[in-house]
Amino acid sequence: MRSLIDILDLSTEEISELVATATDIIKDPAAYAHKCDGKILATLFFEPSTRTRLSFESAMLSLGGQTLGFSEASSSSAAKGESVADTVRTVSCYSDIIAMRHPKEGAPLVAAMHAGVPVINAGDGGHNHPTQTLTDLLTIHHEKGRFDNLTVGFCGDLKFGRTVHSLINALSRYQGIRIVLISPEELKLPSYVKKDVLEKNNIVYAQTTDLEAVMPELDILYMTRVQRERFFNEEDYLRLKDSYILTPEKLVSAKDTLSILHPLPRVNEISVAVDKDPRAAYFRQARYGRFIRMALIMKLLDIQ
Repeated sequence: MRSLIDILDLSTEEISELVATATDIIKDPAAYAHKCDGKILATLFFEPSTRTRLSFESAMLSLGGQTLGFSEASSSSAAKGESVADTVRTVSCYSDIIAMRHPKEGAPLVAAMHAGVPVINAGDGGHNHPTQTLTDLLTIHHEKGRFDNLTVGFCGDLKFGRTVHSLINALSRYQGIRIVLISPEELKLPSYVKKDVLEKNNIVYAQTTDLEAVMPELDILYMTRVQRERFFNEEDYLRLKDSYILTPEKLVSAKDTLSILHPLPRVNEISVAVDKDPRAAYFRQARYGRFIRMALIMKLLDIQ
């Protein structure tokens, strides 16, 4: 039995296999419509979600399986004080695989240690979000045809952005990757990520507060929202929330081949006017989330 807690739990070869399976699903979804007949996915979401929870449920339903679960902690026994370990022990009795989102870093790892079925980390605090990273990688593969020799800009909340941390981890294993970190001083990438990931893997990176200055260099721009739920001080959030707003004017100097990604939800960091730009890939990215999660569910359940 195997779980997915961190994107580094998967080798680059396994990621390529998942991308290939997801691509095949896109081409011929009917061939996969009964792969998980009789299987049940439990979605344990202790924190709000739209895309991740619904794409997991859609993935299992598209494979012929069924789903059960909850969408907020208040509708589970966690509201009564039940531990994560006891919750997953119980839910393991009713399901074949679990997808869990939790506001506390490390909670899915604890779940995996006590569950009787595979556990997928669907996001834990500001730590990791491996299935969003798989979605990002599938998007990059379809947009660029490769994972190497790319200049990738990450813009916005790089301090608390678990999707940023996970994707940087994943990209650090490919050749010719250059990372550009664009954020206010207060939301810079944590030093441990720079030290343990970028510097350890000899990844070339630059830090700046000026998005427009680096725009012409980028092959991929990964926009993120400033996350209100990660701030203890409302004044700090209000001061920083509009640090970067991507508009058509700011894209004038960008490459014609630029791909704009965003894990969503968007607040106002990308103007709706950008949605019409063919370089805007974030809704294509959201669509890919279902297919890569279908491939992952099959892998963890050892279904060919």
